Amino acid sequence: MNSVESLISNPFCGRSLIDKAEIKRLGRTTPNLKIEQSVSSKKRTFTRTFNPELYNKHTWLCGCEIKNALYCFPCLLFGGEDSWTKIGFTDLNHSGDRIKKHTSSAKHIKNVLQYSLFGTVNVAAQLSTAYRRNIELHNEQVRHNRYILNIIINCVRFCGAFELALRGHDESTSSSNPGVFRGLIDFSSELDGALKQHLKKASVFKGTSKTIQNEILQTMFTVCQEEISKEIENADYLSIIADETSDVSNKFQMAIVFRYILKGKPVERFWDFLMPSDHDAKALSKVILTELEKHVKGKRSKLIAQTYDGASVMSGSSNGVQAIIKKTYEHAAYVHCYAHQLNLVMLNSASANKNVRIFFANLQGICTFFSSSPQRSAILDQIVKKRLPRSAPTRWNFNSRVVCTVFEYKDGILETMETLLNESRNVSTTNQASGYVKIIKSKSFVSWLNLFYKIMPHVDLLFGKFQTRQIDAVIAKKFILSFETKLTEIINSITLDDIEPTSSNSKRHKLDDSAEFSREAKEVCDIIICQAKERFSFTGHLVAASLFFPEEYGQYSTCFPEEKFKETIKNYPFFIEQKLRTELTVIYDTEELKSVSGLLVLYDFISQNIELSETFSETLKLIKILITIPMASAEAERCFSTLKRIKTFLRNTMCQKRLSALAMLSKERDLIESIPDFNQRVIDKFATTKDRRMDFLFK
Repeated sequence: MNSVESLISNPFCGRSLIDKAEIKRLGRTTPNLKIEQSVSSKKRTFTRTFNPELYNKHTWLCGCEIKNALYCFPCLLFGGEDSWTKIGFTDLNHSGDRIKKHTSSAKHIKNVLQYSLFGTVNVAAQLSTAYRRNIELHNEQVRHNRYILNIIINCVRFCGAFELALRGHDESTSSSNPGVFRGLIDFSSELDGALKQHLKKASVFKGTSKTIQNEILQTMFTVCQEEISKEIENADYLSIIADETSDVSNKFQMAIVFRYILKGKPVERFWDFLMPSDHDAKALSKVILTELEKHVKGKRSKLIAQTYDGASVMSGSSNGVQAIIKKTYEHAAYVHCYAHQLNLVMLNSASANKNVRIFFANLQGICTFFSSSPQRSAILDQIVKKRLPRSAPTRWNFNSRVVCTVFEYKDGILETMETLLNESRNVSTTNQASGYVKIIKSKSFVSWLNLFYKIMPHVDLLFGKFQTRQIDAVIAKKFILSFETKLTEIINSITLDDIEPTSSNSKRHKLDDSAEFSREAKEVCDIIICQAKERFSFTGHLVAASLFFPEEYGQYSTCFPEEKFKETIKNYPFFIEQKLRTELTVIYDTEELKSVSGLLVLYDFISQNIELSETFSETLKLIKILITIPMASAEAERCFSTLKRIKTFLRNTMCQKRLSALAMLSKERDLIESIPDFNQRVIDKFATTKDRRMDFLFK
């Protein structure tokens, strides 16, 4: 519409007012033209070429790629000499004089003025005292409105930052318990006369309604996401951390966290809670790919790691989410993250079996039964003298301590249940205790409890081994092989004594139950072993990290770590191999660098010096990758799990958008504080999202 070719063929004067306004909004076109002109002098011959800097120097200048010529945009719209409106200007040898002559012409000056005034109010009206006074009054009211909205936004920020419920059950003006947000607004009004007057007199916009709260929350969330997107755009590499879970209302949620380098430090930013259309790999990967594309934008090598929790639909090597993502992002290795508790990962995988799923649901129910009632807990203390681990209603919090505690105190727990059944007058307690007595005595519950009591110590041991810093591919495989051997021994050790019979005199049933349980137990152990192998199948990042262990520099300088280096190049083929080898050799031979502890210190040392950044460019690239990857081991300088911090929000039941916004306000407080004009950006966006009955934008 605003191209030179379009304006010549369809003149501006013959277009509709809407089209004219759109052309002015779009402005001039400034393509990089291929104009060349040969110039000869007595001494030499040279070629002049078009410099796009001319566009910045002369704001009225525009170009046409089709005709490969320059034009005057205002004259093109309102009419002028043919050389600047129809033929086009290409004489670079005399450009200075011709441009100077054109800018001095009356027609050009008139056209520029006409272009500037187009779409604005009448000049006379602009200059009139009444009009100016009206503008002043409008802007004065806007300042007042923005001041009030700024206070309301601060109150929302306060509630979000400290994870306080915004709404109460009764938010009427006469309520004695209106909720934290309304209480904070009322308290602020006692300190601020302008807010107090606004709350008393405002009939159009008070800012305290549920709808306004939600709109402010969503606007704040959008501003945060915009800032995170800018940070990711400036980062060289990106990792995605995702977990699927359910909130207390059993709504399936997926939490997404991005990890990247910001100002020389790794950061993990909460991005969103998402609700996939289904619970299969295709639906989950579709959601993840959609979010990734917003940030990667075709740069496929930017995503260098992905990590998910233990559900097989997420981690399966052939058709799981990680495999689907890797088809698009080939360098996005599936790694184990310190944020994922390995015992929980394994249990979630094992829960693919229906009986195991029922077992863990019952186990969690027993813990909740006692933790939700002080009276029940008191009787448990009297009989067992041991508290059960508290079981939060989200699966992230479940751990092996529950299995061990229930196994070791099973008889005491059963006695407590029977005591409550006989003595309690509470209908709910009696009803639940009756059910749990049957469950604890059932053959299925006891059999699975025995099995997982044997399995969990080995899972915990494996998790602990992968927390050590000195780990490589060989050691990782050794750990996995040992783990597989132990679980195989457990399977082979299952006897009839591990199976509770259906009835005391039913030997045949006992044999049948034993065969069925052995089959399912083997299936569950196979799933756990398979999950461990898949989770630690890629150790390339661990091998690459070992290239930067300062305590090994002495050995590396004598004998270059060839195998580790080759594996690193194989896993990350986008390096200049010889340059990286040379850079590492120099680092190993430099005595001063042997005292540098940690990748972040080395990264700061190299990146803060321009000459070193250019000289050690490949090393810097590798360090950036390693810092961006969420490692398996819990190195203090790089481990700060945003994923663990957002789990609290899944104990709330609220709409997904509101949940995401509150999680963002709480977990990204540092981000919000770092945006100097955060509130003003929220106000501007809030004012333009819909037609407001109250003015928030200046004229």
